[in-house]
Amino acid sequence: MSGPDRCPRPRGVHRGATLTLVFVSVLATAAVTGSLPRADGRGTPLHARPASAEAPTGDRGQDVARAAAEALADGKSASAAAAEVVSRSGDRWGAVYDPSAFEQFEDALDGRYTGVGLWARRTGDGRVEVTRVQPGGPAARAGIEAGDRLRTIDGRAVDQRPVTEVVSLLRGDGAAAGSRVVLGLERAGRDWAQSLRRALLTTEAVTVSELPGGDVMIKVAAFTKGSGARVRSAVREAPEGAGILLDLRGNTGGLVAEAASAASAFLDGGLVATYDVRGSQRALYADPARGADTAKPLVVLVDGGTMSAAELLTGALQDRGRAVTVGSRTFGKGSVQMPTDLPDGSVAELTVGHYRTPAGHSVDGKGITPDVPVTERAKERAETVLSGLGGRS
Repeated sequence: MSGPDRCPRPRGVHRGATLTLVFVSVLATAAVTGSLPRADGRGTPLHARPASAEAPTGDRGQDVARAAAEALADGKSASAAAAEVVSRSGDRWGAVYDPSAFEQFEDALDGRYTGVGLWARRTGDGRVEVTRVQPGGPAARAGIEAGDRLRTIDGRAVDQRPVTEVVSLLRGDGAAAGSRVVLGLERAGRDWAQSLRRALLTTEAVTVSELPGGDVMIKVAAFTKGSGARVRSAVREAPEGAGILLDLRGNTGGLVAEAASAASAFLDGGLVATYDVRGSQRALYADPARGADTAKPLVVLVDGGTMSAAELLTGALQDRGRAVTVGSRTFGKGSVQMPTDLPDGSVAELTVGHYRTPAGHSVDGKGITPDVPVTERAKERAETVLSGLGGRS
């Protein structure tokens, strides 16, 4: 799951004075189904986010909640105690959020956040790199570009920090729109400091454009709330005879319920994915009542930045023969997280299982290999494939 001022997140704790997050990277990015309950039974969506294949999937929620309650009774930090349990558990992608941080995370799933409009990731050597900037946002207006290295935030070095902390520093501890943040950046050996004012931003998860020749490209940046319905609407409104290029490049995931909803634009019912929650296998299905278009030629364009819920959708369309996939191998995030409320109002998100494609393939740590592998001029190749399927291009 990446969204603005967000990154695929590793284990981390949001502390009130310093931390606050978003997806994306995260987001956005992201569940297994919006109908599955959280540990407190209130029905908050699960999230499909990265986890190591070795991450344990037993019920750690009770252990975390117990440790938090005991710490609170002793006058200690419940969040810190919970984070310690998560750290010892081996759940690489487990996380503990204070109430403000979790609220901001959920806002991100709604497509709203206060920040500077950049996505980031931590590289293999521990550095933090900008992966994307939001057009028209503060970072874009200041000339920050994908590939720039982020060295400091308000004078604090960010190398080796969990990306959740980096995102929190970017967003501030509940900082309002108009608040100032100073970034230390590097590009091609040049270092500079850039002062930005945070802004209230919205993300446009789904954009639609016409390709040369009349086919339609639907770009899904993340599966935030409502994105599945927007995909279905775009397919319904596509001209008769037009093919669909579904561009999932750089989609860091999001709500799996939204990915399943998007699948219902192309699949007239049937299996989308199976997944396990604490050893109990469950399944996601396309909704036959959504009025799927099963006839339009469909190509799905993916790359190494296609993650989580986006991989779930890709796997469903590929396994069921509904689409030709084009591009490079996807990232390989196939885990399921569930939020657990803690007694001090903070929230622990813990890995509870992994999902599989309709053919039973595990995505986690493996990714999806496209039907037509291509690393250069992938969009052009995808358009050519679409034309060969009967599209207009």
